[in-house]
Amino acid sequence: MTPYPANMNLKLTDLFIAEMEREAKGTRRALENIPEGKGDWKPHTKSFSLGQLATLTSRMPSWIDMIINMNDLDVVPKEGEPRPKMLTTAAELVAAHDEALAKGIGALRNTTDDHLMTNWRLLAKGKQMMESPRHIVIRDSISHLAHHRGQLTVYLRLLDATVPAIYGPSADDQRWS
Repeated sequence: MTPYPANMNLKLTDLFIAEMEREAKGTRRALENIPEGKGDWKPHTKSFSLGQLATLTSRMPSWIDMIINMNDLDVVPKEGEPRPKMLTTAAELVAAHDEALAKGIGALRNTTDDHLMTNWRLLAKGKQMMESPRHIVIRDSISHLAHHRGQLTVYLRLLDATVPAIYGPSADDQRWS
């Protein structure tokens, strides 16, 4: 079942906005259940800490703005460049997510499908790691967010915190939407 009439001439931006809005509900639910005082907890020494993973997940929708409004991003910043502050409470995480979502959706509303066909590059220390059309990078970013949100729900389970319904009920949350 699609939320759009079959005869409607849809743009990529419309589809991405609808998907981001649908995914935001589950992400917000996961972030609302982050237990305070557990930010340094890791399930394994090679894993992100809960605080790192939750902060990353909360801010990921803002990547869409970077993909649209920048030609590239260097993920290994120059020495001395500030790193984003780690968020420590569920309220901070949800607020950051809502802000990031608004930024990403705003960028989509202000671009064109033609622009989404142009290439974008990911760099590390100035070296090109990837180059793809923006619409592909945006789609991959939405999937990447779902991946990290999934990791976050595993962390919640391991910490005996509530695992929210995302695509259907969980053992802790029987909602379907």
